[in-house]
Amino acid sequence: MTTTLLIRDDVTESNSRAGLRCALRGEWTKFWSVRSAGWSVFALALVTYGLCYLSTNALRSQARIDDPIMRVLVGFNFGQFVMGVLGVLFLSSEYSTGQIRSTVAAMPRPGIVLGAKAIVVGGVGLALGEVLSFSTYFLGRFILSGHASQISISQPGILRVLIESGIDLAIVGLIGLGIASIVRSSAASLSIFTSVMLVLTVVLFAMPGVIVHDMSRYLPANISSTIFASTTPSQLQGTPLFSPLIGLLIIALYAVVLLAVGGWMMTRRDT
Repeated sequence: MTTTLLIRDDVTESNSRAGLRCALRGEWTKFWSVRSAGWSVFALALVTYGLCYLSTNALRSQARIDDPIMRVLVGFNFGQFVMGVLGVLFLSSEYSTGQIRSTVAAMPRPGIVLGAKAIVVGGVGLALGEVLSFSTYFLGRFILSGHASQISISQPGILRVLIESGIDLAIVGLIGLGIASIVRSSAASLSIFTSVMLVLTVVLFAMPGVIVHDMSRYLPANISSTIFASTTPSQLQGTPLFSPLIGLLIIALYAVVLLAVGGWMMTRRDT
């Protein structure tokens, strides 16, 4: 009896690992087989480098500014939306086309499917974010060489900005995926993501000062603004903010909660 139980436990554990490995292979292939994924990555790189060139080149005719790295990484504000949209469409498109039925039939454990999608989106977002942040830094450094606002990775806060900016892109992609796992609809998910990342900030700053003072530090847009800069951005001066690291942990918590709720709903809804 003991031997039988041990064998069953080993088989169950092996099947679980095999299921995740198979799901990862399938989701990785599925991600790159979608034409929009490749074009979105290309557009993200093009806009990030293009805005870096325009923004830093404009500094050459100005006096020294306090935080040139924020100007170098200005394209990351656009990159957040690209990664968020990729995260949303990676799952919501399956619901809109009905492909989710084939996905669940092949892997009848929605939690593993969502976990595999999260690993793919997070991994692609992290790799892409780190490559873009460091390569954009070198481009900006080359443009600003010899200028009063030149940057160096040895300056306080620069390395932190480069590392955390890449992580931020990955987390925002996971937030988009988490929203899609709950809402399912592409249009509704994209509307909610855009509202959380942009509209909510505008609405909040139209509220009474007490609400702005208490809630602004929790907004993903404000948190990301502190991550993309080595000093407090001028538009947020006087606003209570978390440190960049604490802010990064908070938006990571947002992603974890959304994915947990989405996984629970998918398990109840799609099985």
